[in-house]
Amino acid sequence: MADTSTAITLTLGTRPYREINSQIRQLIEKGQKDFELENVLGQRYIGCAAPSGVSINIHGTPGNDMAAYMNGASIEVFGNAQDQVGNTMNDGQIVVHGHCGDTAGYGMRGGSIFIEGDCGWRVGIHMKRYMDKIPMIMIGGNAGSFLGEYMAGGRIVLLGTPGDYLASGMHGGVIYLRQPVADYQVSWSLVQEHVEEGDVKVIQSALDKYNKLFGHVCDTPAKDFYRLRPKSQRPYGGIYA
Repeated sequence: MADTSTAITLTLGTRPYREINSQIRQLIEKGQKDFELENVLGQRYIGCAAPSGVSINIHGTPGNDMAAYMNGASIEVFGNAQDQVGNTMNDGQIVVHGHCGDTAGYGMRGGSIFIEGDCGWRVGIHMKRYMDKIPMIMIGGNAGSFLGEYMAGGRIVLLGTPGDYLASGMHGGVIYLRQPVADYQVSWSLVQEHVEEGDVKVIQSALDKYNKLFGHVCDTPAKDFYRLRPKSQRPYGGIYA
């Protein structure tokens, strides 16, 4: 969360997204670190490529591709967010006090996204691990179809219920589920099983952070979660050349 004692407040209203994003970039280049954005009405690309040390509080509804390519900043949304939150995100933290749209975390390779409520389709699509960076998405509500599609690395923690076509094409990483899904929802290339000791630590850390951020309490012990993972590192090796 931005330090409101040193934060600069910008009121967006109907201001064009190019204008506001240009102003934010210029202020960052001059050394400004903390921002309070008021009356946000769908402006796109807020926080794109924002570096470490920058903190942005958003009051309202940011538009598509918020925090795309973000490189270490912290963004907190007091409201809902639209599509492609954290697109190709490299590092940092995103917190959404509400719901978010489709494809959050598209291709993200580092950092974390915490969503208090539900999310749309294809969240976590093409997530990947990059060197020592392990991206993580935590969803407090339900997820739309194709959660973790083509996932190549990273972690997703889901407290609610997933939609159809769960983890289609997944070939890396892990999805932690608060409750198991029916066998027909588990692709032939995946394994659903109880978590192990190492998983419990990861899940508990995420739960602690989620509870602190949103004031919730998850009454399911971390040890009772399930995990969904690929059967092998190349589950589709016999299909593609």
